[in-house]
Amino acid sequence: MRTDSVFNPALRGSSLIPHPSSLLLAFCLATALPAAAQTKGGDAPGAGIALYQGADRAQRLVEGAKKEGTLAIYTSATTGDMGAVTAAFEKKYGIKVNVWRAGSEAILQRAVTEARGRRHEVDIFETNGPELEALHREQILQEVKSPHLSELMPQAIPAHREWIATRLNIFVAAYNTNLVKKEDLPKTWRDLLDPKWKGKLGIEAYDHDWYSGVIGELGEPGLRLFRDIVAANGISVRKGHTLLSNLVVSGEVPLALTVYHYRAEYLKTQGAPIDWFVVPPAIARPNGVAMARRAPHPHAAALFFDFMLTDAQEILLQRSFTPTSTRLAAALKNVPPFKIVDSKVILDEGEKWTRLYEEAFIKQAR
Repeated sequence: MRTDSVFNPALRGSSLIPHPSSLLLAFCLATALPAAAQTKGGDAPGAGIALYQGADRAQRLVEGAKKEGTLAIYTSATTGDMGAVTAAFEKKYGIKVNVWRAGSEAILQRAVTEARGRRHEVDIFETNGPELEALHREQILQEVKSPHLSELMPQAIPAHREWIATRLNIFVAAYNTNLVKKEDLPKTWRDLLDPKWKGKLGIEAYDHDWYSGVIGELGEPGLRLFRDIVAANGISVRKGHTLLSNLVVSGEVPLALTVYHYRAEYLKTQGAPIDWFVVPPAIARPNGVAMARRAPHPHAAALFFDFMLTDAQEILLQRSFTPTSTRLAAALKNVPPFKIVDSKVILDEGEKWTRLYEEAFIKQAR
C-alpha cells in the first residue's frame, strides 16, 4: 500500500463561498483568544492521565474508567459504524458510551460553542482531519501519549499529536453495474467529456478537499477540464457520501465521482449492483480521534483513544474501512495507491478550494 502527501498549488481567487466549517473557523481565528484560553484554570485536569506512560498505564486507565462509568463521544461516523466500535468497547470494559452524531462541521461548531461557554461535556471527538485540526488550533484537544502510536503509519500522526488519524476515507469513483459496462469506464478525467455520460454523473456537495488533490495532479488546466465536463454533460450534486453511494445502487446516479472506497466496497460485498474504480491516484482524507482537553471522564477518554488505535482498527477493517494500523497492512493489499490530503492545507485554503469546487460543479449544476 503506497501513500504520499498531496502538495496543493496556490491557485489564487477573490470571491469566496466558504463551507460552513470555513465560516466557523474564520470566526474562531478572528476572536482574540482561542476557546480553551477563555476557560478558567491552568493545565487541563486530565493531562496527567493522558500523558502518563508508566508500566501500569493500562491498569490505571481501566480502573479509573470503571469508576467514571461513562464516556461521551461526538462523531461524524454513521450510526452503524460507530455503533460497532462502541459496542465492542462497552463489552470489553463495561463502560457506557453516549454518542452524539452529526456532520463534521456541526461537531466543530458545538465543540467551540461549548468551550467558550465553559461547558465541558465531551470526552472524545471522532471526525474529519480538517475539523480536528481546527479543534487543535482552538486549544480544545489533549495529546495522549499512547504506546500504540508506533503501530500506525507515519502519515497518521501530526507533529502536534493532539489528534491521530485512525482511518482514511479514500475517494473513488463508483458505478451501477447494471447501467454501466466495465469496459466503458473512463480511464482519464478527460474521457468524461464523451456525450455518453450526459445525465449520468454525480458528485458529493462538499468534496473540495478531493478537488484540491486532483487539481494538484492535473495542474491548473484541470480547473477548466472539470468545468467543461459539467457544461457538456451535467452533474447531479448530492449532500452526503452515504446518500450518493445509495443513489448509485438505485441507479439514479449511474456514475459518481466521489464515493468513499469503504462504502462502495461494503455495498459490493453485500451484493448491491455497485463497483468502484480509480482514475489514479486516489485521494484520501484522514479521519481521526482526539481526546477533549477538559474531558469530564479522562480515564475513559484515554482508554477509548487506545482502543481506537488497537481493537477498533480490526473492526474498521471488517467494515471495509482503510485503517491506519501497519499491523493490518497485508489485509489492505487491494486498496488502490493513494495520496493523503494535508488537513492543515485544507484548513488554511478551505475557502479557496470551496470556491473553485463550487465554480466547477455547484453553480453549473443549478
